Amino acid sequence: MKTERLFLFDTTLRDGQQTQGVQFSTEEKTEIAHLLDALGLDYIEGGWPGANPTDDAFFDKRPETRATFTAFGMTRRAGRSAENCDVLAAVLNAGTSAVCLVGKAHDFHVERALGISLDENLRGIRESTAHLVNMGREAIFDAEHFFDGFKANPGYALDCVQSAFKAGARWVALCDTNGGTLPLEISEITSAVINAGIPGGNLGIHTHDDTGNAVAGT
Repeated sequence: MKTERLFLFDTTLRDGQQTQGVQFSTEEKTEIAHLLDALGLDYIEGGWPGANPTDDAFFDKRPETRATFTAFGMTRRAGRSAENCDVLAAVLNAGTSAVCLVGKAHDFHVERALGISLDENLRGIRESTAHLVNMGREAIFDAEHFFDGFKANPGYALDCVQSAFKAGARWVALCDTNGGTLPLEISEITSAVINAGIPGGNLGIHTHDDTGNAVAGT
């Protein structure tokens, strides 16, 4: 009988902290990290080095875990090279073996929120991911607003995730950032991603629960 291996990636220490009223101290993050590790998770996302003093202090003395400890950041700033981007430098300086970068996968957010061209966004995804790999890190790409982006412009959303995968990302996480995608839609769109050349063994899912569909969507 064939068995399939599922990997569990926990975002409590980063995404969980974005919940209204939640603000972990460095000591609390350390305690939570040990509790998460005891559950047998594969990856623990510790936070965003360079984004705030708490995360900086946490990564300076990050706990020893069996799980792969992961730093979070974003793709390079527009107009900067990956090698000369302060955001990427801060994430790499955290010294974790794995790094998760978030990047836009919805054309609307690329042009309106970032104010850059669609091609520039693709270059940023590709160059940032390649830089992580060249620096010896396991690269994970969080495709922000992927499902909404696919419904609006499937070709571009696929270009985004393919750019990361072809640049060496070990994992491509498809994000339902607004939490409004129904489970059947997630199934159909994920199948389209696999058919476009990204193996299921390289895909992750990151759902939000705005409409109560996060567990079913996962």
